[in-house]
Amino acid sequence: MSTQDKVIAIIAEQAVLEPSDVTLDSTLEDLGIDSLGLVESIFAIEEEFDVSIPFNANEPENSDFNISNVAAIVAGIDKLILEKA
Repeated sequence: MSTQDKVIAIIAEQAVLEPSDVTLDSTLEDLGIDSLGLVESIFAIEEEFDVSIPFNANEPENSDFNISNVAAIVAGIDKLILEKA
């Protein structure tokens, strides 16, 4: 399963949606994910990929991690995996 598929599966689970309902252009807001769901998604993604996401839940707009849409999250995870290797 690719990074993209895993991230979509995690986000879909948090949003109580089918993975097919989550597109790369989807924003977390579009999917109905609130701030608590966002934090839970971040934790689940960190655990799945064994990475630490530079995200400040108290100031998401000031984080070094782009959560503007699913594609940005996937790209960020891919970058963290490469940096870790």
